[in-house]
Amino acid sequence: MPPSADLLQGTLDMLILKAIALEPEHGWAIAQRIQQISGNVLTIGQGSLYPALHRLEYKGWIRAHWGASENNRRARFYSLTAAGRKQLSAELENWGRLTGAVNLVLERI
Repeated sequence: MPPSADLLQGTLDMLILKAIALEPEHGWAIAQRIQQISGNVLTIGQGSLYPALHRLEYKGWIRAHWGASENNRRARFYSLTAAGRKQLSAELENWGRLTGAVNLVLERI
């Protein structure tokens, strides 16, 4: 398994917002989805995930509610708020600009 990639500051928030954009998910499922879609390159530990979820909830970008997970365990499910959708859009636009600029530098140096 490849080593875990270090995430740029703020990137974890964007990944979490994107992971729950379609439907609410519980914390473990969010981490699993990011890991699976990234081809096991991005591994999010609980020590990073749950503080990020609390921070996003505090900012009003996500909301949490209790529900039952796929194995019938009680879990907190996180979903985007309207402010979270707006923030995700801004984050994706900024990400596109940042990666485009980095690619330009890499191609020309």
